[in-house]
Amino acid sequence: MPIEPGLTRALASRIKSEIEKSVVNQGYMTDMALAALFCGGHVLIEGVPGLAKTLWVKTLAQAMSVGFKRVQFTSDLMPSDISGAKIFNMKNSEFELKKGPLFTNLFLADEINRTPPKTLSALLEAMEERALTIDGETHNLSEPFMVLATQNPIEFEGAYPLPEALIDRFMMKIIITYPGIAAEKTVLQMHSSGSIAAPAAQVCNAYDIAACKQEIEAVHVDDSIYNYIISIIETTRRMNVVAIGASPRGSISLLKGAKAYAAMMGRDYVVPDDIKDLAMPVLRHRVILKPEAEMDGIRPDKVIENILAQVKVPR
Repeated sequence: MPIEPGLTRALASRIKSEIEKSVVNQGYMTDMALAALFCGGHVLIEGVPGLAKTLWVKTLAQAMSVGFKRVQFTSDLMPSDISGAKIFNMKNSEFELKKGPLFTNLFLADEINRTPPKTLSALLEAMEERALTIDGETHNLSEPFMVLATQNPIEFEGAYPLPEALIDRFMMKIIITYPGIAAEKTVLQMHSSGSIAAPAAQVCNAYDIAACKQEIEAVHVDDSIYNYIISIIETTRRMNVVAIGASPRGSISLLKGAKAYAAMMGRDYVVPDDIKDLAMPVLRHRVILKPEAEMDGIRPDKVIENILAQVKVPR
């Protein structure tokens, strides 16, 4: 079935319009997360409590007309609490699968770093395989499937460091900040009028998202863009302050994200600015600094900025 040209751009515009009715001045998060969604990626969102992260995901699910489940990750959360389990049915004397909240389209893992590694292993399988193994039986998850996880950057009591294998499965790490004075005033006005509680209109469905993926796959990538991506990734491994640079999964994520972002901009080809725009969210959690660099106050974002400044941009 032929794909309508510009479908991804039109769809992204409609979704963003619905989100902006409830979530003010978080357009950057919306752009980056939609790019990840359209190419099948997962997103880690870092920000202090109260920045409407849950409302953003809920509104996105409503606009897309897909399933949404939210789980508050805690220290006593078990793998079966998110994946499900086989339950014995006394009526027919058989074990039946009781599906957990991971059997959805958009899964919000709230404060993901507050649950132990054993539970995170179930999440890792779902993110990587888009399937869950329960009592030796594999169950495929619905498409689209996206994990959006949040973590608080200022509170570490009772938190577990996320395993590097899990962090690397997130296509992007998006850092969000306060919306600004004017935007916060708008939020107050929306709460006062009650308009912020209005459900989002359904502007697309799962079939539309699948069609967008087909359009994105057809986006052209010039050989110079491949070389540009490789140069950036390779430079992350050579910086003196870096202990571990980005892996090939980082290269693939940067390529996929750039193709999705190009389609969102209405282009059927990738330009160097697409790579620059995606480099920070795609690479910031994949660049592991040396301890002495962290002690000196150096942050991954600054390292990536320096890399983008020194790697030659293709023309």
